[in-house]
Amino acid sequence: MSSKYEKRGVSATKSEVHEAIKGLDKGLYPKAFCKILPDVVGGDADWCNVMHADTAGTKTSLAYLYWKETGDLSVWEGIVQDSLVMNLDDMGCVGAVNDVLVSSTIGRNKNRIPGEVLKTIIQGAQKFADRMAEEGVALHMTGGETADVGDIVRTIDVGFTTFARLRRDELVINDIKPGNVIVGLASYGQASYEDAYNGGMGSNGLTSARHDVFRHEYADKYPESFDPEVPKEVIYTGSRSLTEEIMVDNGLMIPVGKLVLSPTRTYLPVLKVLLDELRPKLNGLIHCTGGAQTKVVKFIDRVRVVKDQLFDVPPLFDLIRGESGTDWREMYQVFNMGHRLEVYLPEEEAQTVIDIATKFGIDAQVVGHVESADRPTVSLHTPGGVEDYFE
Repeated sequence: MSSKYEKRGVSATKSEVHEAIKGLDKGLYPKAFCKILPDVVGGDADWCNVMHADTAGTKTSLAYLYWKETGDLSVWEGIVQDSLVMNLDDMGCVGAVNDVLVSSTIGRNKNRIPGEVLKTIIQGAQKFADRMAEEGVALHMTGGETADVGDIVRTIDVGFTTFARLRRDELVINDIKPGNVIVGLASYGQASYEDAYNGGMGSNGLTSARHDVFRHEYADKYPESFDPEVPKEVIYTGSRSLTEEIMVDNGLMIPVGKLVLSPTRTYLPVLKVLLDELRPKLNGLIHCTGGAQTKVVKFIDRVRVVKDQLFDVPPLFDLIRGESGTDWREMYQVFNMGHRLEVYLPEEEAQTVIDIATKFGIDAQVVGHVESADRPTVSLHTPGGVEDYFE
């Protein structure tokens, strides 16, 4: 039986995509979090190139709803951050945390997305780069392509491509070993470089969250916000309005729409310090994006990753599960559920990671350990019991 996520035309595991690319060259280091290429730019055998492309996915559809309902343009700045971070933090997991070239690709339906939204998005990219510069992370905006493609885009698609050149001895290549511990860095709360509370959503699982949380009235009001081929019974099935408020932290009240739209947290400022202090001791860096808490299964061999000390489920994910009734197994495969960056390293170094994260206002804790196994396995201790996932 297919999950609701699959019925909505999306996949947590991207099995068809992985099948399509099976057999393609995986680069110099197959277990690296991003594909590593020879230095085709400089031609230096001691250097390498990293290039990445990604979008904000269907999070743009929720931003569209919230903007149409409230006129709040700031949600589009969040969409820019979502798309950028899905590239930058993946590259950060191989050690590329500075001097990154950034190019945008935006496709919009001009009849629905006016110039003021486009301007907010384009200027939002520079605003994010300026904020990162304050943290010592240099992003170089190279321009990009903006196209009016209403025939194929219902509202807007926001994507970026990023590129960096770095020394091979600066790379972090996943070599996750028995005996490693796992330090998780929270996806929620408010980091020192963030302007507001972050619900921890990231840019994965938005198709599910959007339809499970919000009322069906939005289907009739904004039919352009979803795929008309998706079965009606899984379109906007929740009970919440975009603007009703929910308590998240010490009495803080946030509109539900904005909570789900919390910009994907970047860990680049943290990673920069982490790499400076611990690079030779890092056995793995995992950005829990597609596949969420099971993401690491693609980067291990003959080990079991046991996550038995996970963060308490944050308010946002409690809300989504309460509205959807989704089982715990699917929740942890679709949503990060509280932490989105994982650091694998010897136990004696764990406290250093926690201390670095704490300096940036980010909660961190040991969430598990690694042990020997016959096949790549992720074992999650969820509120509903232990769930095992295999490659």
